[in-house]
Formats: sequence, structure tokens, C-alpha cells
Amino acid sequence: MEHHHDLSDCAHDAARPPGGPAPVTTSLAARRLSRRSVLRAGALATAAVGLAGVVPASSAFGSVPSAARTAVRSRAVRALAAAESTPAYPDSWTVRPFGLTDVSLGDSVFTRAQQQMVDLARAYPVDRVLVVFRRNAGLDVKGATAPGGWEELGPAPDEQRWGPDDYVRGQNTRGAGGLLRGHYGGHFLSMLAMAYATTGDDAILAKVDAFVDGLEECRAALAATGRYSHPGFLAAYGEWQFSALEAYAPYGEIWAPWYTCHKILAGLLDAYRYTANPLALELAEGLGRWTHARLSACTPAQLERMWGIYIGGEAGGMNDALVDLYTLSAADDRDDFLAASALFDLRSLVTACAEDRDTLNGKHANMHIPTFVGYAKLGSWTGDATYSAAARNFFGMIVPGRMYAHGGTGEGEMWGPANTVAGDIGPRNAESCAAYNMLKVARTLFFEQQDAGYMDYYERTVLNHILGGKRDQASTTSPQNLYMYPVGPGARKEYGNGNIGTCCGGTGLESPVKYQDSIWFRSADDSALWVNLYIASELRWASRGLRIVQEGDYPNDETVTLRIAEGSGDLDLRLRVPGWATSFVVAVNGSTVAGTADGSATPGSYLSLDRTWATGDEVTLTIALPLRAEPTVDRADIQSLQRGPVVLSALSTSSKYLQVSLYDRMGLDGTLSRGVTVDEDGYVSLGSQRFEPAFSGQDVAYHMYVQRSERKVTFAGVDSGASNPTRADGTSFLDEVWSAAPFADRQAFLERVQTTSTAWVAERLMSARDRQKVLVAAARAPFERAAVTR
Repeated sequence: MEHHHDLSDCAHDAARPPGGPAPVTTSLAARRLSRRSVLRAGALATAAVGLAGVVPASSAFGSVPSAARTAVRSRAVRALAAAESTPAYPDSWTVRPFGLTDVSLGDSVFTRAQQQMVDLARAYPVDRVLVVFRRNAGLDVKGATAPGGWEELGPAPDEQRWGPDDYVRGQNTRGAGGLLRGHYGGHFLSMLAMAYATTGDDAILAKVDAFVDGLEECRAALAATGRYSHPGFLAAYGEWQFSALEAYAPYGEIWAPWYTCHKILAGLLDAYRYTANPLALELAEGLGRWTHARLSACTPAQLERMWGIYIGGEAGGMNDALVDLYTLSAADDRDDFLAASALFDLRSLVTACAEDRDTLNGKHANMHIPTFVGYAKLGSWTGDATYSAAARNFFGMIVPGRMYAHGGTGEGEMWGPANTVAGDIGPRNAESCAAYNMLKVARTLFFEQQDAGYMDYYERTVLNHILGGKRDQASTTSPQNLYMYPVGPGARKEYGNGNIGTCCGGTGLESPVKYQDSIWFRSADDSALWVNLYIASELRWASRGLRIVQEGDYPNDETVTLRIAEGSGDLDLRLRVPGWATSFVVAVNGSTVAGTADGSATPGSYLSLDRTWATGDEVTLTIALPLRAEPTVDRADIQSLQRGPVVLSALSTSSKYLQVSLYDRMGLDGTLSRGVTVDEDGYVSLGSQRFEPAFSGQDVAYHMYVQRSERKVTFAGVDSGASNPTRADGTSFLDEVWSAAPFADRQAFLERVQTTSTAWVAERLMSARDRQKVLVAAARAPFERAAVTR
């Protein structure tokens, strides 16, 4: 076994005097000053005039006492920081997001989950989340206990304060328990920051400030020990896990140190982005400098091997967060953050995806998904087409070929072969974190390339997997989020204790307080507004002087109204026409202007309404919500039922696939209508079988997939008495008949039955006698009956 400082692959001692100790530089302010730094320092100094006391040089605020930090954050200082916290965007992003403060949710199916999480943000004590950081820094934990789950102290928290040069490979014999501590705290800080942006609640803002102050105290205490390689280092354990990874330690000796670092860095960036807390940015920049110093000393071969180590090399979205730090920082050395982002490349995977070679089989899904958010951003900022192609092709390797009906991916956290969905249904499908990060991939790709398919995926997944993963249960201690959202027969969601302290509990803290982040986008020149999701909400577009309100009970109801509540002017309003839409009709101030019937609205695209708008103008969308069956890519008989964007799960405890006949319920438009009822909460009944919307957040046994069984030829309740024959390729007679739907009228349907049955008789797949039975049944079928009832 080797000591870390004997490794030839890393040279962290290069800046130290020969034979001398590590330098103890404890001030984050010990760096080149940017214009922003000077402005901030001046504002802070002015605010601090008259405040008594001194603090150690380790304070990121320099000479401002800890007890006075709240006073220092005057409204003027906060306003200055807020003006600086707007990120830069690459020129290639022709579409840009709105801030969370610009959009608020109306009353919709998303409302209950967001309110439940805001209540948790208000109630949960910051001191509990800081326990693991304070214990590691040797500070008073103030009588609090850690959250639990993976956010625990573990068996040896005091022993595991080792510095980068204290540790010998294999020295940690206590296992990985507790070694992810700090990750949940990072998510919690993000949740608090976004909850403040969503509500404007000053009590939540105070908690963000208290959390950031607590992290600064811990960072300063760590720096003061002289044990760690850089004053920006901040973690809830020692620096040794990073050294051990550089020596290729496996999962079990370590956990995933860079994954945890990402969550802390992302939390700090969110605290700055959404609350304009200047100390949060200082801490994030310190972490960025430490990251660059550490990884730039490693060889490319070493980095490649590190990022390929199962779990231990999982870095979360460190590359993504470092790009965001680059866009938010005005420091003179900010280019180092972009350079550090590229040091997280798993170059073999990037190259394979750029070449559209699918090598994902057997890989841990959530270990890699978040890195593609970073790769997409790196491609946009650097102009490196390899990154951009890799991210786009990667998305195509998941959607639809490895995507379950609700948008999730992976079995037992791992990917199976390409284009395998039914064949990869097992006991533990679809980790919640994977869906959370796939949404980020889709969203980021859309900014550069406005493919409606990205937002079709986003709608499917945020509605069914993410909202459905938040249990409909109030709690002031737990996120109440599932871990796995399995899809097999008779499955139940992995809610457990609400997944306190797990990775999916962490992402589950964040999702409900940012549901509004992708409803509306704007063009880079502010001339166009993209309406991506039909979620009741209000947009306040300050630069255009516009306030636009979206109303409706979609996806339970088919009508959506967009109203110009304030403002006027020229605007290209771009409305997403969902790929599944069979009927999409648009009216402006009561007059129909476009629709799918005349081809002016195309499913799977955006419809442009470019005109001069005035206060009071209304756009009404009527989006039919057809009930349809969607087969898996690898087994035509294993299908999910969907109503518009909603995945429906059959309520049943059976551990075998439910056998379901659906052609008998088809209407001439090709949708399921006979004997179908829908209640006001979106629950659907087909005869006696009840289906729940996947977004319901209930804890019941369900079937996300059913097995089609079409043994008899029946039409709208009329049984022909003939068996449904099948070709060698598995295509049945009824498959071929209904493949021509929708039918213009009853006569078109009858002609289809006649020509198809004639061909099947000629191929000796159907007898002439059975053909006569089929024709009689088709003629008697009562297709005039009403469709879906409510």
C-alpha cells in the first residue's frame, strides 16, 4: 500500500516548499480581486461601519464579525448582489429560461406537492442539516441530530477527518457507512433557496443565510487546521476520500466524494442565484479553486480511470455546476472553473456517444446522466461539437429505447441493452434521481435546439415520474419521495420513510419547489415566448412589461386559457403541440386560428402565433385527451395506457400481467372510448378495471403495463365469433385493421375491414366463413355511441 503523497500520478505537493508543511492560507479573500469583488467589498465595508468586534482572518467576510453578518446583509447590499447574480448564457442558446421568481404556479395537480415541500422548508431546522459539517469541523452541533439515512455520522466521524496526506490506502476499515454525508445538506440548501424564490418568504431566506453562515464557519475551522490542501475545501468528512479515489479506491472503502461535493457546490450556487447571498458565491468559488487545484494535478489517464470506477468515481453533476459557477462568477480566475469542468470528462464515453456508439449496457444510470448536462453546457460554451453531439446522441439512446412509460430509466439502477424496455422490467426499476437528471438533460438540449421532442419527454416525466414520486402526504421531517418508481406487475413505490437522507430523497427535496422552471421560455432577443408545458401559472416578464396567466385543469381537462393580463406589443407566441395530440385547436379571442384538422398545427412541433397583442387578449387551447395504448419498443403486447400526457396504472395486487382486450373499446378515431369513464381526479375505469393517474402520489399496488390479449374479433361490443388470426411476425388481423385509424367515417372503416379480410383469406390466414362473420359484426358495430363519459 502506498501513501497518497508517494503517487506519481498526482502532484498536490508541487506548490509547497521542499520538505515543508502545507501552507495555511485560511482566507477565501486571498485571491486576485475582480471589479465585482471591489464593489462587494466596498458595499460590505460601508454596511459594517460601527459594528464592534473582530473575527479571525479565516472569515470570508474579512473583518466583519460573525454575529453581525445579518446586519451586514442590508437591503442595499442584497440588491447589489441580486443585480450581479444573473448568469451569462452562451450565444448558441437561442432560447433562455425565466427565473423561478418570474413564474408562480396556479391551481393544478402540481400544487399539493409544492405546498407540502414549502411547508417542510419552513419547518425543518437548519441546525440538524449542519450537524455532519459541524462535527467534522470540530464545532458544537448545538444539541441537534443528523437527518439520518445516508446523511449520518457513520461509525467513525472523528477518525475520518484525515487530510489528503494522512491517509494510506485501505486505512478506512469501517466501510462506506456515513461517507456520503453532506450530500443531503447540499440538496436541502438548494431546496431552501428555490423555496424562497418561489414564495418570497423572508423566514425561508433567513434559513438560507443561517445555513450559508454555518457552512462558512465549518470551512474556516477546516482551513485553520492546516490539514487540508486548500482553504476553499468544504466537506462533512476529511479530504482523504479524494486522495483514495486518485489511488483508485473502490466503493466500500470510499463512497462517492465528488458526488457529495457537487451537491454542496450546487446548493451554494442556488443560494447565490435565488437569494443573492454573496457569501454563498464566495464559498462556491473557493470550492471551485480547490477542485481545479486538485484535479489539474492529475494525469488524463488517471482521471479517465477514476471516473470509470463504479460508484466511487460517481461525480454527480460537478462538470455542470462548475460551468454554472463560471457563468455566475466575475472573478479574474473564473476561466479555471470552466477548465475544471472539462477535467470530469469520461472521455471514452463522450467519444462513444459523439460517434453514436451505444456503450451504455451495464452502466450505472445515474452515475452518468448528470454528466451529460455538463457536457451539453461545455459544448455550448466552448464550441466543441464533440460534447454537443455526445449529449444529443445520449438522449436518443435513452428516449425511447430505454425509457419506461413514466419517463424513468434503468433496472436496479443499471442500464440494460439498447431498445429494451419490456425485457428490462424487473423488481426495482426507474431510480428517481435518474428521472430528475434526465429532465435536466432534455431542458439543456432544448436551449440550443428547439426540438419539441425534448419537451414532450419533459412533460411525460415531470408529470408522471417526478410528481408521482412525491407521496401525497404532508410531513415536516421527510421529503416523502420515492427511491424507485417500479413498473412491473403489482409493484409498489419505494417510499419507505420518505427516503430521508438518500440520493432520491435529496433530489425529491428540490423538484417540487421548481416545477415552474420550464413552463415558459423566451427567445434570446425577447421577441418570442415558448409555452412548453400546460400548467396553470403566471409569468411576469419584466423586460417586456408583460404578465401572462395560464389557467385550466389540464391534464384532467382539455381546455387551457392563456391571457395577457398586463402589457402589449409584438410577440411570437409559440405553443407546443404534443406529439401524442390527435386534436389541438387554437382560438384567439374566441375565433379559431389553427388546428390539427387543417394541418396548421402539427403534433410534435410548435405552433407560432406572431402578432401584436393587447391587454385582455385570450388564447384558448382545446387539447383532446385521447385514451390510447402505447406498446413497448421490444414487445408489442406489453403496453401502457395513457390519457393525453398521463400514464395510467391499473390498480391490482396481482403479480402477473393483467390480460386486457382493447380493440373492442376502439372508436372510429382510433382511441379507446367504449365503456370508458373518467372522474374529476383523472382516475379512469375500463369496465370494472380502475386505473389511477401515475401522478397521484398514492401508495398502492399497481400495474404500469398490461398485456394485450386480442383472441376474438370484436367491434364495439359485437363479437363476431371468429378468432383473431396472427401472421408469423406477430401482427394480428385486428392490428392491421386498426392501423388505418382514424377513419373518416363509418364507411371508411367498413371498407378497411372488407379489404383486409379479403387479403387474409387470400393468404389462407382466415376462412371465408370467418370473414363473413367479421363483416357482419363490423356492420352491426354501434360506433355512433358516445365516447368517454365523465
